[in-house]
Amino acid sequence: MIEQKKITAGIFAVYKPKGPTSHDIVDEVRHITGESRVGHAGTLDPLASGVLVIGVGREATRKLQKIVGKEKEYIAKIRFGVESVTDDEEGEKTEFAVTEIPKRKHINQVLKKFVGAITQVPPAYSAVKIGGRAAYKRARAGQKTELKPRDVFVKKIVVMRYAWPFLEIRAVTGPGVYIRALARDIGRALEVGGYLAELERVRVGEFRMQNATALDFSAKTRIL
Repeated sequence: MIEQKKITAGIFAVYKPKGPTSHDIVDEVRHITGESRVGHAGTLDPLASGVLVIGVGREATRKLQKIVGKEKEYIAKIRFGVESVTDDEEGEKTEFAVTEIPKRKHINQVLKKFVGAITQVPPAYSAVKIGGRAAYKRARAGQKTELKPRDVFVKKIVVMRYAWPFLEIRAVTGPGVYIRALARDIGRALEVGGYLAELERVRVGEFRMQNATALDFSAKTRIL
C-alpha cells in the first residue's frame, strides 16, 4: 500500500499519479523539504503513473544516474486498432482497417520477438535531442523528426489480460526502453496498429510501488 510520510534527504520512491509531470513532482518535493537540490531518475510521462525515484540533497542527486540504469518493471495497457501520433492516449488518432482480430496464441508468438536485445525507434514526441532540441518540441512546431533506432533490452513480457481491442502486459526492461514505442511496434507487428492507453511503473531497481511515498496534492499546505 502506498504511504504518506515525511520526506527527508536521501533517495526514495514517490508514487506519481496521472496528470503531474515528473518535474511537478520534483517541485513539490522542493516545496516540502525546503531543499533546492532535488532530482529524479527516469522520467514518467504525465499520462503515466507509478514509481518515480527522487533524490533529495547533494549526495543523493549525484547518485541518481546509477538509478536510471537499473531494471524497470511496468504494467501497460495497449489499445489495438488505432495508432496515435504520440504513441499514447494524448495524440491524434488514426483508425486501422482491421481485417482479422489476432488470437492470443498469435499475440504470444509476436511478443517473443520483442524480448531480448531489440532495436527501437523512440517516439517522435519524446525528449530525445535532435540538433540540440527535444524531438517533441520539433514535432509540436510541425518540423519533421527522424529519430535513429537504438539498441535496448527487454527482459520479459507477460500477458496479463487480453480482450480485444485491449492487451494488458507486464514488461521488465533495461534502461532506455520506451513503452509507448513498444506498444506501437507490437501493434504494427500484429498488423492492427496500436498505442499505449495506460501505463504504471511498478518498480525501478529495488524501489517498488508498494513502498513508495504518496504526495497529497489536494492539501493546501502540501504536507505529507
